[in-house]
Amino acid sequence: MSDEKNRPVKAYKNLDFLNGPDARIIRMMCEFLEPQSRFRDENIRRTIVFFGSARIRSKEESLATVESINRELLTQGDGESELQQQLKVAEHQLLMSNYYEEAVETARLLTEWSLTLPLEDQWVICSGGGPGIMEAANRGAICAGGRSIGMNISLPHEQFPNPYISPELNFEFHYFFMRKLWFVDLAQALVIFPGGFGTLDELLEVLTLVQTGKIRKKIPIVIYGTDYWREIINFEAMVKWGTISASDLDLLHFVDTPQETVEYLKQQIQHINS
Repeated sequence: MSDEKNRPVKAYKNLDFLNGPDARIIRMMCEFLEPQSRFRDENIRRTIVFFGSARIRSKEESLATVESINRELLTQGDGESELQQQLKVAEHQLLMSNYYEEAVETARLLTEWSLTLPLEDQWVICSGGGPGIMEAANRGAICAGGRSIGMNISLPHEQFPNPYISPELNFEFHYFFMRKLWFVDLAQALVIFPGGFGTLDELLEVLTLVQTGKIRKKIPIVIYGTDYWREIINFEAMVKWGTISASDLDLLHFVDTPQETVEYLKQQIQHINS
């Protein structure tokens, strides 16, 4: 009689192998197939994707930080240069918090509109799953009574999922490229709020794919925050220097309010779907 304890481990149960370098392609395929399966089971056909900084906090949180530093200054006096510097940073974060609140409102309005459409035409708000603008987008969708998707990424400094992601649509990726694939594959539109290197990476990669025809579907790209983005990237200078065509500027549409965003996307999406 054979001893069950002596049976070798099947390859697909061998965690040392599955987590090793030889199984990297398997792990990549898992990050494609598992989300595909879950999206199908949850009937997710379309998304509107929000990109933006993880460092932009809500007005409530930002104001609390300013008030806390001011209280500390009152007790320690005005000579605390380090506290004064912290106050300047906190006051700037309070100013930037307007973008958080506007991202919440934009996602809320888009979700409310989506819920009035036939089921096959509806979309779900999607973000990178972390804090900041990502949290704001998920929050706005939930406030409107919809669901929201969070596509998080494992980083050396852990980025934890925000609390406004629908549990059944909460994802954790290891590979940036596979996460980007899922950002774009179901996207009916992109809304790009102010952000740093990560946001720039996402924006410019999508622009490259659209410009070169690798993304064949029509996908509106909304740039939220004209003053910020005009200072960060001078697209007109690229036309002037001949590195892009003037027509490439048509790939972008700049907006500054939630209402402006929604009205533009209504026109674009209705035209695409007509």
